[in-house]
Amino acid sequence: MKEDLHHYLRDIRNVMVWKLHGLSDHDIRRPLTPTGTNLLGLVKHLTTVELLYFGYAFDRHFPEEVAWFRRDADPNMDMWATADESRSYIVGVYQRACAHADTTIEELPLETVGNVEWWPDSKPTLHRVLVHVIAEANRHAGHADIVRELVDGSVGLREGNDFMPPVDKAWWDDYRAKVVEASTCAVPQHDDA
Repeated sequence: MKEDLHHYLRDIRNVMVWKLHGLSDHDIRRPLTPTGTNLLGLVKHLTTVELLYFGYAFDRHFPEEVAWFRRDADPNMDMWATADESRSYIVGVYQRACAHADTTIEELPLETVGNVEWWPDSKPTLHRVLVHVIAEANRHAGHADIVRELVDGSVGLREGNDFMPPVDKAWWDDYRAKVVEASTCAVPQHDDA
């Protein structure tokens, strides 16, 4: 079971780094939502997630100083890259944080109890933490999918296989037009569903 969970975590980590490929420094940093969501910031944030849940929560602290990981860091500091934080620096810290997390995952049994002080049940097992991090990483990968599509139209999960129907641009234009028409012609409803 642990190997399966770890496999899915590794896959989504690779997706997150791949979403940066082929883009300029501007495009990986530029905010495309009102809350500032950007591709490099998502990778930076997932670095924090790896450090918190597989390092701090199991008393296995990361050996290097990470400025945005300090308790006194500005709020949301891990959601965007400063001008002097390069892509290679952030991706490098992410990959080292993932390697550090991998050691925790590999060395501890799934039943090992950690301490996640910000959770109501602050004593979860490694199994629960692993499931949580996979869910969080996948949530942010979904954000990255949308942001990357807004940047340059690229979609998909893996290089060379976008998992999309094998259709041309004209098909997508027609499809989008149907979706737009349905959205403008929909009968207004006022339910909470």
